[in-house]
Amino acid sequence: MSASPNPQAGSQPLKQHLIDPEICIRCGTCEETCPIDAITHNDDNYVVDAEICNYCMDCIGPCPTGSIDNWRLVMTAYSLEEQFEWEELPEQEELESGEQGSVSLEALEDEIDALLAKAHEGTGGKAVVPASASKPSVNLFRRDHPAVATVQGNFRLTKDNVENDVRHIILDFGDTVFPVLEGQSIAITPPGSDKDGKPHESRLYSIASPRDGERPNTNNVALTVKREPEGLCSNYICDLKKGDQVQVTGPFGATFLMPGDPLANIIMICTGTGSAPFRAFTERRRRAMPDAPGKMLLFFGARQPDELPYFGPLMKVPEDLLAKHLVYSRLPDQPKEYVQDRMRDCAGEFSELLKDERTHIYICGLKGMETGVDEALADICRSENLDWASLKPTLRTTGRYHVETY
Repeated sequence: MSASPNPQAGSQPLKQHLIDPEICIRCGTCEETCPIDAITHNDDNYVVDAEICNYCMDCIGPCPTGSIDNWRLVMTAYSLEEQFEWEELPEQEELESGEQGSVSLEALEDEIDALLAKAHEGTGGKAVVPASASKPSVNLFRRDHPAVATVQGNFRLTKDNVENDVRHIILDFGDTVFPVLEGQSIAITPPGSDKDGKPHESRLYSIASPRDGERPNTNNVALTVKREPEGLCSNYICDLKKGDQVQVTGPFGATFLMPGDPLANIIMICTGTGSAPFRAFTERRRRAMPDAPGKMLLFFGARQPDELPYFGPLMKVPEDLLAKHLVYSRLPDQPKEYVQDRMRDCAGEFSELLKDERTHIYICGLKGMETGVDEALADICRSENLDWASLKPTLRTTGRYHVETY
């Protein structure tokens, strides 16, 4: 693919922001987020207009798949028309030394890295895969070639008398090879079209089962899905019946992965359906390394026990496998408690784990929890003469700090 004429063409390379059409699930988040309307779409692709984009990076953090986080150094920007027709990103062009002008390619790449670093501040940082994690398969199935899964089960996880309807959905892939790892996600596209006649957008859901299936050695996955009153896809999924068929794309996610090291300490902090990947983590360790010396801690928040997904099964998980801190914010005649409050109560144990280079921290759930958890970690460090401001970047760059919120 070659670049087309563009007013941004000049005597030195420019950095062009691009969206990977193979990974993008067309959820529209980037277009909704862009404050200057630099992102648009047609029936096939979401694209970035090089004539408008000012590298504000507001679109980077909210993207659920990372498809938005792509760049090319070009002498002439790719046009919208070209991007609309792409099925994959073009390779980086070979630029002649004479085309570099007064700015070196290394300097431009450094500038991009600096912008990306700024964009990822406050979102858990640019994620790095844990060193001992298995290598994931990514984006094997796309919207134009989805996998078809059959519903094996649909079970309500919360009590009938509570407002939150959270479901455990089991999808079987039959003879279709669909390899996943703990921490990955899949996207589901509801059938039909919107008011403009376009296919509905896909939605991303974390996998709640380990790599060998909901039941050991089966080719299926489990999802944890909360019914949202106005949620087209969540209502579609929550209403599925046994035997229904579903179009699935993915798998997605190459960094929010479970470390394979049995010595790794894994701290999991979540609310609501954010528990999905941690159910997968726990089941993987229970099946593959039940005697692992590494600790697993779960800080799980809900309004009350009846609204906490997997409450019953969690009670049966042995404490020597998983230390459970179940926290409720709406118990009658009880003060509100949130996961960050319980973390502070466990400051001594928490700080000892933070000093251990084998400790990994995972945060998953509603976006509003990020700030409270980060403040709690800073308080815990202060109480134990640790510096969270310097420790956090170290955890990020070594693949031991991961945030996935929505």
